[in-house]
Parts: sequence; C-alpha cells; structure tokens
Amino acid sequence: MSKDRVLVTGAGGFIGHHLVTALKQMGYWVRGVDLKNPEYAETDADEFFLLDLRRWENCLKASESIDEVYALAADMGGMGFISNHHAEILHNNILINTHSLEAARVQGVGKYLFTSSACVYPEHRQTDTDVIPLKEDDAYPAFPQDAYGWEKLVIERLCMHYRDEYDLSTRVVRFHNIFGPLGTWDGGREKAPAALCRKIAKAKMTGDATVEIWGDGEQTRSFCYIDDCVTGLIKLMKSEFSDPINLGQDRMVSINQLADIIANVAGVSIQRKHIPGPQGVRGRNSDNTLLRQILDWEPSISLEEGFARTYPWIEQQVQEQQHGANAVTEVVAAATSVAS
Repeated sequence: MSKDRVLVTGAGGFIGHHLVTALKQMGYWVRGVDLKNPEYAETDADEFFLLDLRRWENCLKASESIDEVYALAADMGGMGFISNHHAEILHNNILINTHSLEAARVQGVGKYLFTSSACVYPEHRQTDTDVIPLKEDDAYPAFPQDAYGWEKLVIERLCMHYRDEYDLSTRVVRFHNIFGPLGTWDGGREKAPAALCRKIAKAKMTGDATVEIWGDGEQTRSFCYIDDCVTGLIKLMKSEFSDPINLGQDRMVSINQLADIIANVAGVSIQRKHIPGPQGVRGRNSDNTLLRQILDWEPSISLEEGFARTYPWIEQQVQEQQHGANAVTEVVAAATSVAS
C-alpha cells in the first residue's frame, strides 16, 4: 500500500471529493483543501484545510510535505455561470493556479497534475452539431471558449515551462463534461446533466411533464461518468506522460437525447420546452486516440449506467428540498393561525 502524501485541491467540490475517496481506498495519505467542506457527504481525507488558494501563503501551507498534487481547485460552473462571470473566473483562477504551481515548486513536490478543460479548444472547430472529435493538437492556433478556457490554456503552458525549466513533473488533463452523484445540482453553477436530472425529477414529482431546455437542444456533447474520470486521473498521474490529454467519453449526444436518456431512467415521459439561454459551442466531442495509446484504457461506463447511478441521487435531493419547503410552509401557516 502506498504511503505517498497527496494533496487534492478543490477537495470540497464534486470531482475532488470522489478523488479523495478513491485515493484513500488505494492507501494514500490525503490532504484535502478547499474554500468549503464537501456539501453532500463527509470527506475521507486524512486532514482537510479550509483555505483560500487565491492567497500565496495558503498555497504554501497546502503543499507543505506533499509528494503529489492533484490541482482541481477552480471558480467554475455550468454555462449559465461561465458565460456571465468572465472577469471573476479569470481573476480567481489565475491566482489559484499560478500560486498553487509555484508553491508546489518551492515545497519540492514531486508530481503535479493540473486539471484543464475541453474549453481550451477553438470555438471555430465546434460550430456544427456533427463535430469532428477534438484531438489534443487542435488547441492551437489558440482561440479558446470564454475566459475560463483562456485561463486553462495559459496554465497548461505554465505547467509545460515549469516542467522544462524547474524539473517539476507535471501532468495536464482536459476534462470533457464529467457527471455523477454528490455534485452541484441547483443554484446556478450546476452543469447540464445535473440540471436536467433536477428538472426531470421535479416534472416527475409535480406531474407537469414540461422540461425547459436552453436553445433548440440540438447542441451536442460527450459526457463522462465520475468513476471513469477518477480512474483516468490516477492512471495519468502514475504514467510518465506530461503533455495535455483528453479525458472523457467519445459518444456524442444532443442535449435533447440526453434529456430523453434521463427521462427513461426516471421512468417518465417529458415534453421539451425550448427557451433562450446560453448554449456554449454548437458541438463538442472527445477524440480518445491518445488516451488509449498512452494509458491503454478509456472510459467504459455508459451514459445509461451513469445516469442510473446519478438520477436517483438527484431525485432524492429534490424530494428532500421539497419536503423541507413544505415543512417551512406548514410552520408559517400554523404560526399565522395562532396569531390570528
């Protein structure tokens, strides 16, 4: 069993929380760091620091006596958030990632894995629904999507230079739409899979089959279940590969098709209502050629199986939220009755 000391930044978030659990099960000693504790379940980390990684001194503290860093901390969310908070996202994430990388160098960390995003790919390569899968080399000439994508691409370059000039062993992974339980499902920062699960759960609970979808719903994406994501991260860290690499499924579906898959899991029929809203690029899919070549592996959990695990959890959250709201209403009604 490994006794390496591992830091997971962003350990209070969706992917980080799952990664901490997986690393602990493999025998690593794990420190988690985030602005907040995990929202839906206790962390399995050996120690958990509440730190703002936009501050240099906190990054030094986080990476002290650490062998490997999984850098997942980021200010981010779904398209509704990303498309309306460019300055905030660029400012916060530049601080988080430049400080975290430099602190790892100063503290003598052995390996550093930076989690990038498919948002680094040029928008002009993603204008059709039937998009050609994106290869890692397609990131250049650079024209990323939004401030979030620009920041990710800049830090990818910074990792390369730290590797070459400071001999810090870096890894760079580009996520393609990760989903699963224990992730944000409401409040504005949730992504499309969780948002659709929530909307369909509410439709099932209320009997109103209408489910709102931004745009015409024909925009396409590929979606990767969280367990495959975590497996890929750990395999990449153990490899000797240091250039950027995609991590995602290569099965592309439209948002309309995604809604139907979730509705089928939920056991309900829905009526899609298309409304104006941010949609991101028209089409995006992962080319997994390099992933298969380097890791001799690729994600294997199907969309249907992934949502069979994810939807029931989100439906439970929706039910508990509604029960809580009903309880508050009953208390207020009782108090009003007594007062009158």
